[in-house]
Amino acid sequence: MRIALACPAGPGSLSGNRRTALRYRAILRGLGHSTRVIDDANRISPCDELLIALHARKSAVAIEAWRDTHADRPIVLVLTGTDLYEEKKRSATVAASIAAATRIVVLQADAKRYLSKTIAAKTRVIVQSATPPANPSSTVRSHFDVCVSGHLRAVKDPLRAAMASRLLPEESRIRIVQIGACLEESWRLRVLREQQRNPRFRYLGSLPHQRALNHLARCRLLVVSSRSEGGPNVVSEAIACGVPILGSRISGMVGLLGPNYPGYFAFGNTRELASLLHKAETDGKFYQSLREQILRLQRLVDPQTERTAWRELLTELP
Repeated sequence: MRIALACPAGPGSLSGNRRTALRYRAILRGLGHSTRVIDDANRISPCDELLIALHARKSAVAIEAWRDTHADRPIVLVLTGTDLYEEKKRSATVAASIAAATRIVVLQADAKRYLSKTIAAKTRVIVQSATPPANPSSTVRSHFDVCVSGHLRAVKDPLRAAMASRLLPEESRIRIVQIGACLEESWRLRVLREQQRNPRFRYLGSLPHQRALNHLARCRLLVVSSRSEGGPNVVSEAIACGVPILGSRISGMVGLLGPNYPGYFAFGNTRELASLLHKAETDGKFYQSLREQILRLQRLVDPQTERTAWRELLTELP
């Protein structure tokens, strides 16, 4: 099958969308399909047999162009957290993309609760897979390093872990290792202020994916403090690396880690996060319980699991 894979992030982008598109391309090619990643609707070819679109709003132009020229051929739409939780109820563009899709893909099981019964019936859950680094660096012994990874945007509440670390006892060895680009000047200034006032805060900026993954693998914890997430790839990476997670109790986390995972805090609650950080550092049984639950989830993010799910989905298409 000839597949056009529409991605809103162009070549060279370090965004999660681009990494996801490239991983999907590798999976689909491995299944025997000719697959191109496109960032421009004009690159849709008359020979293309399937459109896979990442992001309902940002790929809306490609979806509309496909309907105009390939009306009898299927569309698979992969929904992001923005599509599901930020824009779905108020955006006609998102609604039109969802309606046009032959199949919907969501990245974690809880997302289906936010879809109507009609849409949920054509929705499939395909969790993003991840592979740990082949030769990870050793864990730093002098600090209890906590990773926060992702470009700094308001929806990510990215400095929450740094703020929580300021509340820790003086003897704590916790250090926040922050990875990601400041996409707006306001975030650059906030990071600069945090560096000046918080000796526990280490900002590494934007890193190539493999370097970011290596930093994650050597940390003791990952913190995901977002207001909404579709199914964050960094969570899959942490699971693959066996790194315990502390996360805001939101759909995108519960759908991956399960409702009874003990590492949740209320979104924006700095004191609750600080308490969990302190407990993870000082309570060996609690830390081990987090790690054991993460290890039990590793099959969920196995690349073969994702590959099988895509193979099954493609067999359903007309």
